[in-house]
Amino acid sequence: MTASPPPPRLPADLAAGLRADLAAGYTRDAVEDALGPVATAALSREEPVPARRATARSAAPAAVLARLLVLGLPVRRAALDAALPRTGTAGAVAAGLVVAAGQGPDDEVRGLVDLRPYEVSDDAGETRWWVASDLGELATGHSLRADHVLGIGGASLTLARTTVRDHRPRVLDLGTGCGIQALHAHRHADHVVATDVSRRALDFAAFNAALAGTAFDLREGSLLEPVRGERFDLVVSNPPFVITPPAAHAAGLPVMEYRDGAKPGDSLVGDLVAGLGDHLAPGGVAQLLGNWEHHAGEGWRERVGGWLAAAGTDGWVVQREVQDPAEYAHTWLRDGGLRPGSPLFDAALEAWLDDFEARGVEAVGFGYVLLRRPAAASTTPWRRLEEVDAPVHRPLGGHVTAVLLAQEWLATHDDAALAATHLVVADDVTEERYLRPGEQDPRVLQLRQGEGFGRTYRPGTLVAGAVGACDGELTLGQIVGGLAALLDQPADAVAAEVLPAARDLLLDGFLRLA
Repeated sequence: MTASPPPPRLPADLAAGLRADLAAGYTRDAVEDALGPVATAALSREEPVPARRATARSAAPAAVLARLLVLGLPVRRAALDAALPRTGTAGAVAAGLVVAAGQGPDDEVRGLVDLRPYEVSDDAGETRWWVASDLGELATGHSLRADHVLGIGGASLTLARTTVRDHRPRVLDLGTGCGIQALHAHRHADHVVATDVSRRALDFAAFNAALAGTAFDLREGSLLEPVRGERFDLVVSNPPFVITPPAAHAAGLPVMEYRDGAKPGDSLVGDLVAGLGDHLAPGGVAQLLGNWEHHAGEGWRERVGGWLAAAGTDGWVVQREVQDPAEYAHTWLRDGGLRPGSPLFDAALEAWLDDFEARGVEAVGFGYVLLRRPAAASTTPWRRLEEVDAPVHRPLGGHVTAVLLAQEWLATHDDAALAATHLVVADDVTEERYLRPGEQDPRVLQLRQGEGFGRTYRPGTLVAGAVGACDGELTLGQIVGGLAALLDQPADAVAAEVLPAARDLLLDGFLRLA
């Protein structure tokens, strides 16, 4: 395999012109229009043939640039000059985006990086960037290099959607890669530090920041080493959490910088969680993705709960997916560009299964980890470990912020204070009733959340009645008293059922403080 091309660098005099060229002709909508719905859908499945056909027939800037910088196919110099009128082929060469065979209009130009539009809409607002990374297997036709800099993948999008977006003075993007989390953070932070063990990744992050018209405090080093002794108001991290056994590397599988942390088992995530507590300012939050092993005779909550205890902070862990050992190994072997049946794929898969079997690993979980250092000292840290497997497509940052605020309020208010509070049902909550035709009373009643994690909650009669009355007019205590009188039940008994449920519903976002 040939060496990786040099990472791109954006000269200051080219930045504004390149940004304007891309904004004029290389947006997400423009690419979808140039490709058409069939090719767009196929490309999302990593099937490039329809997109190759569509871009071969079009001279539109979006088609030319997608062909060159996504599909990795050559274009004529004249076509690129037309697609980037302010930058031209010469400017693209100077930025390290392409290499040109000559100066003639029909000479061939080839892309050196993957560059594609990225648009976002979340609690920090709407924006559009162009993000550069290394060309992937789809464009190169071979497995990824060890120093591959990954673009915006599913994990990156997951973390970006989950991160809180309120103002945070100092933010750390740990393991920044191409810099996508730092780009998100710079919109609501005063200062962004971005670290990575890969110098190549930091160069890509610097290019992407310059193209977006900003800059980060970039530091090279492993995990928390570059920020020793510093504290932050928000830490985000998509760390190299993949559990790869040393025997797989011994069989010939390269150590991939973007995903392999070179620590045994899931200890990288465990050590990171434990160490992050010392880097959070009062009120600071850390949000990261991770894998954790499911061992025979040990529940995953017990294992990950030990990491939270070591951090000494509040902690919220959501397990989103569980894979068996063979499925997990297959996922990451394909991620690196290997295909089933090849000698290296089979040898590495054997090594993975041997390692998991020897260590009693029955499955591997994937999900979100959130840590928070409370603004005020707390004697009992808040810990929540749960499984939520419903698909989430909307940004979760606002929901996460609301949960943290609700938890802080609940931790400092007893049941008497809760009873004196006015509550309202959240705008995204609907009530569903299931009954047989002809019946007047529902057999099943449930509340469904439209935002957040899309939770459902099945209240009993008393709780359903209380929730239905939460319109902000009466206090919860007055609602409890009214239900007791209406149903001829002791008020204490009604309160004993309604108040704990109200706490749960506040924490999950079904109810809000009026």
